[in-house]
Amino acid sequence: MIERFLNKACLIKNPKQELNQDGELQNQWSLCTIDQVEAFKAMIKIIPIWITGMIMSINTSQGTFYVLEASSMNRHITSNFEIPAASVATFMVLFTVLWLILYDCVIIPSASKLRRSPTRLRVKQKMGIGLLAICLSTASLAIVEGKRRKLAIDEGFQDFPQGVVNMSVMWLLPRQILDGFAEAFNGVGQNEFYICELPQSMSSVASTLSGLGMSIGNVLASLILSVVDNVTKGEGNESWVSSNINKGHYDYYYWLLFGLMLANFLSFLCFSKAYGRCKGEENEGQVEGN
Repeated sequence: MIERFLNKACLIKNPKQELNQDGELQNQWSLCTIDQVEAFKAMIKIIPIWITGMIMSINTSQGTFYVLEASSMNRHITSNFEIPAASVATFMVLFTVLWLILYDCVIIPSASKLRRSPTRLRVKQKMGIGLLAICLSTASLAIVEGKRRKLAIDEGFQDFPQGVVNMSVMWLLPRQILDGFAEAFNGVGQNEFYICELPQSMSSVASTLSGLGMSIGNVLASLILSVVDNVTKGEGNESWVSSNINKGHYDYYYWLLFGLMLANFLSFLCFSKAYGRCKGEENEGQVEGN
């Protein structure tokens, strides 16, 4: 029904009034070309899936909290070397590159060899796997923070957030591995999806959609943080996201984000099924499924 409504934008209803004697439009703004209408349809169609990528960015916008956690954990690798707290986030970038290399150089060649035919994941499969990895990443972070907070209280650091608990910063590594995995699959999959599904005339738009979603995700992350802070610090209670990380409940906050990421993943499955096959998938020998 929406398509029929949009198709009206390129229909000439009254040629005598809308066209001049040479058959040209009297008002260029009164009628769209077929290409313009089809491009707009494609843009509307991808919005639900684009939103799932935007929601995923909320989780990757929590970098400040990871620095707070790393600062209160044992960061010594050897007796003479200590990882700077702010450098922990760089592991995600390293693992993103590592997963990309493994996917192209190990996973795909091995799968193709086992199947005895060229094999690769579909674009929406990549995106879905990335969203699932984000769910696992958030859950691991909530579990680790719960354990870290309990240790901090047991060791008498409840009123001393600068205290370093007897817990290695390597406990944060699973989160970095999973976030790198998610970015390698969903981030790359998003760009491939937009470029493939939007017309060539919108290639510049397709290349910026992922970045736009990430920017909006950062804004939404700040909004969620403000709401959680205002709701949980009422009536003399300490906020979940208190400046004192040992008095707050960052683990509860992460579980809240986990629920959001899980709902986002389930929504993606519905949107992906409703979207149907992507362009060029009908005749390709790829892994089955959306």
